[in-house]
Amino acid sequence: MFTKEVYTQRREILRKKLNSGIVLIPGNPDSPMNAPANTFHFRQDSSFLYYFGLDFPNMIGILDIDNQKDYLFADDVDLDDIIWMGPQESIKETGAKVGVDDTAPFNNAAEFLAGAIEKGHKIHFLPQYRAENIILLEKLLGIHPSKTAEYVSEALIKAVVAQRSIKDHHEIEELDRAANIGYQMHTTAMRMAKPGVYEREIAGKIEGIAISYGGLLSFPVILTINGQTLHNHYHGNQMKEGDLMLTDAGAETDTHYASDFTRTVPVGGKYTPEQKDVYEIVMHANNRAFKNIKPGVTYKDIHLLAVKTIAEGLKGLGIMKGNVEDAVQQGAHAMFMPHGLGHMMGLDVHDMEALGEDFVGYDEEIKRSDIFGLAGLRLGRKLQPNFVITNEPGIYFIPELIDRWKADKKFTEFINYDKLDGYRDFGGIRLEDDILITNDGCRLLGDKRLPITPEDVENEMKKDIEF
Repeated sequence: MFTKEVYTQRREILRKKLNSGIVLIPGNPDSPMNAPANTFHFRQDSSFLYYFGLDFPNMIGILDIDNQKDYLFADDVDLDDIIWMGPQESIKETGAKVGVDDTAPFNNAAEFLAGAIEKGHKIHFLPQYRAENIILLEKLLGIHPSKTAEYVSEALIKAVVAQRSIKDHHEIEELDRAANIGYQMHTTAMRMAKPGVYEREIAGKIEGIAISYGGLLSFPVILTINGQTLHNHYHGNQMKEGDLMLTDAGAETDTHYASDFTRTVPVGGKYTPEQKDVYEIVMHANNRAFKNIKPGVTYKDIHLLAVKTIAEGLKGLGIMKGNVEDAVQQGAHAMFMPHGLGHMMGLDVHDMEALGEDFVGYDEEIKRSDIFGLAGLRLGRKLQPNFVITNEPGIYFIPELIDRWKADKKFTEFINYDKLDGYRDFGGIRLEDDILITNDGCRLLGDKRLPITPEDVENEMKKDIEF
């Protein structure tokens, strides 16, 4: 948690962006795993964290814009709670820590909101992703769960996105800290990638590293020898010499700021010549994108630069052919990189995605494409100082996609299917870094870059595992 002045200022900025009405921001409740008293590890809603900073379940935050007041609705614990949880601060004491002096029991929120509606105040709330909170809105506002999306405030979405997109120095410090934890996770994974080891052994080890720093994973670990499956969460394979292990993983700090890195390493510690050729194309795309990232450029243009680099490299290997510009314009490169170059990052690993990808990654100037590959770009709009983004190009050889396009004779002027058949069992390579946009360019998050050149990766893999 930051100082109360940070949260007070954030709420004041939001008030000025909306001018009038009531802003309703429910926190998250506990979510049962298999019985009411056995819950998943609690994760607070990120917008509630941003504006109210309190990392406890069953709270409602309200900003009364017209009367310049903030409220916190939550219940004090009773003796039974204390027996199980230990002594707890009162809600009055907790609210004071984030600059909220007006507190009341949780159930009083319904009466407060009913009074505001009766007086003609507009109630602003964000899209809800938890079923419990969708049901809560029915209790608070009388909106049937099937109709919740119809009442979401677009004005509030845009105000929150505009504010949360620009990271302040407190957030940047946390994001650097998350990156440093991610560095330890990934270098440990590199050192463990040996023949005979199961994927789950490494996935479990790096999850433990994240937990040991007081937070959790920023998303479930992707660690696989089948990197051609973009989000592969299966960890049951035993690795063998010559496999490529793709690890896409990051940590949350104890304040819930995220990191998100990907590296692809050779099991056994040495890339084959064929693996190195493809790897260096992806690395070149990553580095070329990084060198061109700066305020004022659109991330769509950076994405196109990266995929052109990939197409050029694959043409050099004889896998692609023809005019690279035409191939990219028509989407032929998406056979090998069907996703976007990156996304926003902050309190959420895909920052604010619950509010709507197009609100976060696009605007009136830059609209999302419907072309396969480019349509998957989560962030296309102009970059601004203090945006935090990922840069994650990749090359994937997906047998099912190869078979479909080959049967359809798709892009035969750009894809050499005879040559491509020799890569059916290659897998996939992705290389991802976390980046802060600065006033005149960008920088990597964290104290140092994860090993990325083939030589640096191979050298890291020779080191002993630290426990």
